[in-house]
Amino acid sequence: MGKDVGVSSCPTVILTAAGRRRNLEFEPLSTTALILEDRPANLPAKSVEETLRHKMEYEEMVAGAKRREMKEAQRKKRQMKERHRREDSISNAMVIWNTEILPHWDVMKGTRRVRELWWQGLPPSVRGRVWSLAIGNELNITAELYEIFLSRAKEKWRSYSETSSVNDSEKEAVSAADRESSLDLIKLDISRTFPSLFIFQKGGPYHDLLHSVLGAYTCYRPDIGYVQGMSFIAAVLILNLEEAEAFITFANLLNKPCQMVFFRVDHEMMLKYFEAFEVFFQENLPQLFSHFQSNNLTPDLYLIDWIFTLYSKSLPLDVACRVWDVFCRDGEESLFRTALGILRLFEDVLLQMDFIHIAQFLSRLPDDLQSHTLFTAMANTQMLSKNRRWVQVFSTLMKNGNKEMEKNVSPSSRTLTLADSRC
Repeated sequence: MGKDVGVSSCPTVILTAAGRRRNLEFEPLSTTALILEDRPANLPAKSVEETLRHKMEYEEMVAGAKRREMKEAQRKKRQMKERHRREDSISNAMVIWNTEILPHWDVMKGTRRVRELWWQGLPPSVRGRVWSLAIGNELNITAELYEIFLSRAKEKWRSYSETSSVNDSEKEAVSAADRESSLDLIKLDISRTFPSLFIFQKGGPYHDLLHSVLGAYTCYRPDIGYVQGMSFIAAVLILNLEEAEAFITFANLLNKPCQMVFFRVDHEMMLKYFEAFEVFFQENLPQLFSHFQSNNLTPDLYLIDWIFTLYSKSLPLDVACRVWDVFCRDGEESLFRTALGILRLFEDVLLQMDFIHIAQFLSRLPDDLQSHTLFTAMANTQMLSKNRRWVQVFSTLMKNGNKEMEKNVSPSSRTLTLADSRC
């Protein structure tokens, strides 16, 4: 008896529901429309008031869904509009750079108009050329010289492979620079360079090129050799310049005073840079500065990685290229202004973190970081301390440091130094 009732009642419910849906004044949306259904026959029926209330609730759900769809459509429309605006802006800027600025570089590079255009970001098609011109070639490296050092590197690697089984005592005799410039270390670092792009790793289209540029540099500057982090700088240049030009720009960039200090690991000078940075840190972001101090978070824990790679490891690549644009315009000051911009941008987040979480956060910044938000934070950063610019603050710290060193030198040492100078 129970089975008969169960079988006969099911089709009745389905037919009734289908009939009700046909009588609805609007089309139900997915399972949301279940609120309009009558209750099963074995439950108390809805009252007229409840039915009306459910209808109103459903209509509100439908209206809410439509509002969300409209909001999403408007967002996409804004994105598309902004994309077209950026494309038009880049296209217009590209014409200006190619026709008005680059042909008259020496005259135009320092003008207010060019500097403003520069701050807005270089068009990708001229970026490499502008970087190369701005960094210059004080070392007078030629494409032919690059080929010579590349040949030496290849010969060195062949020799390295053939003698890789040397005994331990011979290995210990190898200089630190040779160890740093070894094939193994370069290979290891290349494999970790922009891994998400899959273009510099073995088998990728730029693997051999990056390997060549780094290898040639170790032969060109054996006193420095290969230092971890160089691969990121070389990779960014390779993405924007031809091979020989990338090497020339790479060598000249690393020859800049700040880069030379860090890649030579000149601890004393590095501390001066950190000290100068903290002057501006304290003035621009006093609350965050105190928070870092209370957590014993010193600048070396995040600045070293940022400066070694010129932010190309920690920032999204497109944002890092914008940072490079300004670095080529303003020099080393911009590296520390960028650091302060990052700290300003994420100040509220960092104030809630402890030592470990701050260090982790700053080593890999959010992938969705947008260049315009960072540059707004940088624009709001004052690189003035008591009416002194970065260069003046750094110079003062250097002079004070030299005076302190002179005080600590004993009279006998001074006499010895004076006697040596007379000789």
